[in-house]
Amino acid sequence: MFDKVLVANRGEIAIRIMRACRELDIKTVGVFSEADKYSLHAKYADEAYFIGPSPPSQSYLNIDTIIDVALKSGAEAIHPGYGFLAENWKFAKACEDAGIKFIGPSSTAIKKMGDKIEARKIMKKAGVPIVPGSDDKIENADEVLEIVEEIGFPIVLKASAGGGGIGMKIVKREEDLQRIIDSTKSVSKSAFGDGTLFVEKYLQDPRHIEFQILADDKGNTIHINERECTIQRRHQKLIEETPSPIMTEDLRNEIGALAVKAAKSINYENAGTVEFIYSEGNFYFLEMNTRLQVEHPITEHTTGIDLVKEQLRIAAGEGMSQTQDEVVMRGHAMECRINAEDPLNDFTPSPGKITKYRSPGGPGVRVDSGVRMGYTISPHYDPMISKLTVWGRNREEVIARMKRALSEYIIAGVTTNIPFHKAVMDNEAFRRGKITTNFIEEQNIIKEIPKVIEADRVREARLADFFREDRRVVAISTAVSSYMEMAKRKQQPKGEG
Repeated sequence: MFDKVLVANRGEIAIRIMRACRELDIKTVGVFSEADKYSLHAKYADEAYFIGPSPPSQSYLNIDTIIDVALKSGAEAIHPGYGFLAENWKFAKACEDAGIKFIGPSSTAIKKMGDKIEARKIMKKAGVPIVPGSDDKIENADEVLEIVEEIGFPIVLKASAGGGGIGMKIVKREEDLQRIIDSTKSVSKSAFGDGTLFVEKYLQDPRHIEFQILADDKGNTIHINERECTIQRRHQKLIEETPSPIMTEDLRNEIGALAVKAAKSINYENAGTVEFIYSEGNFYFLEMNTRLQVEHPITEHTTGIDLVKEQLRIAAGEGMSQTQDEVVMRGHAMECRINAEDPLNDFTPSPGKITKYRSPGGPGVRVDSGVRMGYTISPHYDPMISKLTVWGRNREEVIARMKRALSEYIIAGVTTNIPFHKAVMDNEAFRRGKITTNFIEEQNIIKEIPKVIEADRVREARLADFFREDRRVVAISTAVSSYMEMAKRKQQPKGEG
């Protein structure tokens, strides 16, 4: 096992990885930008290094600086977390060239799956069903229309280098095609430095279902069940759960086998996720995420498998700690991404200082967070505050527990999407598991949010009293500690201290 690991990330995922390292008695190296010099992850690490100004391009995306820190600190391996450089094959290659273990797949595997057109070709060759669409990049509207003759409208234009819903647009009619091609190319070029696009058929009433996989260097590849990630805004996930409400054991085995086949087709190693789109009874390969997912805690809740520890063991050459037959699902789990964003204003980010903060607890509740009271949500990074996950014996208990946990969550100073999550938990279609990726629009969830906010105002006076009392408790505790310290010094013999 490694003696020291550098975590090339920030916030809650950096702390999550460091916790796993601490339990395995591995020393950790943190990195931080100007905006994060007082952040929790920098304090939690055994040692931490400044890597540059706040913009990611000058800090968390600076490959040379991070490699230099790893070499300077004596880190044997680098864990990229998710986002930033996690799926950057050039970063993985730089680690390989520097003799540092990249805790993830090889640079070759990342490169293959990072190009969505190449990934479609590989999966098609491997016998994994893909969404009908283009086999190569498209340059203009005429090429798209040739494909449309076969598959029909609506279609989806996607960035070949894209991910996270960026560079993805739906086209419903020919007259909008050229305009959307131009705008999608522009977004893709800006976000990924590559304006290459391809086309897929837009599927009716789609659901987004992904399978967690693990693969080691001993030739073992397994899947660790599915996660339903259908509740999204702008093609980015907000709520995830496992098991999927539509999943049967036979279907899980069938799609899980496809996920394993997909991983083996590129000699994949470490943790990854094979994503599928489900429509009208059929599953199609969507993409492969060559990293740890944001929503990994719900898989950990239901299987008891620590995915970060597995990543570390695999990277260290120890192999996985379980076989496919040993993977057992117990109960149900759900995650709500708690973001500093305004759902009443198209989920616009809401950076600022958190003036009050109290996270929920109790049976079956887990909060992965990198913030605290007084922390400032920076406009430079994703506005995630935390991942709130809950476990229960069944889906009904999980929804009830999530509602309870959301009601306990106190965050002031920034606008959050907590009222959105509360509205979803109360939605009848959601409670019955009748969801699609267009759920927010179809169910008009946004119109329910003001009602939730109004109901929450009833608690505001009590919460104000709570925090006033909380400050008094802190003040008393501080005064008592100071008194005890003074008394201790007075009792010391002369010449000591």
